[in-house]
Amino acid sequence: MTTKIQAALQDIAQQQQINILLACETGSRAWGFPSPDSDYDVRVLYVHHTEWYLSVQEEKDTLDYMLENKELDISGWELRKSLILLRKSNAALLERIQSPIQYLADDDFVADMLLAAKSCYSKIATMHHYHSMAFKLFEELQAAPTYKLKKFFYALRAATLCKWILEQDEIPPIEFKKAYLPLLSQDLIQRIEQLIELKSQKSESYLHAGEPELFNFIKTSIELAGAKKDGLSAGNANPEELNHLLRKYVLKYDY
Repeated sequence: MTTKIQAALQDIAQQQQINILLACETGSRAWGFPSPDSDYDVRVLYVHHTEWYLSVQEEKDTLDYMLENKELDISGWELRKSLILLRKSNAALLERIQSPIQYLADDDFVADMLLAAKSCYSKIATMHHYHSMAFKLFEELQAAPTYKLKKFFYALRAATLCKWILEQDEIPPIEFKKAYLPLLSQDLIQRIEQLIELKSQKSESYLHAGEPELFNFIKTSIELAGAKKDGLSAGNANPEELNHLLRKYVLKYDY
């Protein structure tokens, strides 16, 4: 599939007249708990040629493609939009630049983004993202005696990242294992890893039940995050640093 993804990305770059700075996997494959039938969620950060930026007309700054019978979902953000989101410590953007699965990448760009992300990192912004996600998903999980294991993992990961934000000073990691290993008890870690193995063998439609200890962890994490989220620190983004990155990568790919 990697070859097909890279070929599709090259076609998109030619059609859109863009240069791809990063194309990476997100979702369950990047998080570390895919199912056999998980689709491919490819996210792209890209830059236009200089002329695109020298316009009084606001142009479309996203792209979306659904390919391979909807198995391959490719979407992307233009560079300036990406930097604006980075300034806001957008959680989805922070995940993309950390993805362990890269299909195409300008390594200098990824390194620059990761460095800038540290000064832009806002605990309050990322907490609102993951707390809202965990809260909504947990409500849905409690509505029936059985639930999709996929949804359970989404809620569990979001709740774990809420705990991470409260207890750690680094940007929340995209890989679930990097978040739960330093934070959770050995009993919970063991059960999570058993469930990851189970999920790797079941389709995304598989229904699961039980897991009271992990449900209790999710509930406790959501409640604690809800009580503390509004008092968390904001980022300290430097607009000129981001302006420099915009100019650097527009000019790098200008011809």
